[in-house]
Amino acid sequence: MRTTVAIDDELLAAAKQEAHDSRMTLGQYVERALRRELTRPPGSSDVPTVPVFRAGTGPRPGTDLSSTRSILEALDEGVPLESMR
Repeated sequence: MRTTVAIDDELLAAAKQEAHDSRMTLGQYVERALRRELTRPPGSSDVPTVPVFRAGTGPRPGTDLSSTRSILEALDEGVPLESMR
């Protein structure tokens, strides 16, 4: 079936290049992409979830994360000197 769709110029150029590299026609490439998208389970996402920590973790207040010395001091806090030898 023939149809007309409006596609962003850059997206179309990228799709044409991918189709060419895959030795497919543009129509075959678009059809394959649509089938893959339409068969994905609803609610699935390519974006991974990022854990959010509300409290109790992370650097203590005042630790300068751009300073190696500050980080090492925070890591060594509470560690007996003998165990660091």
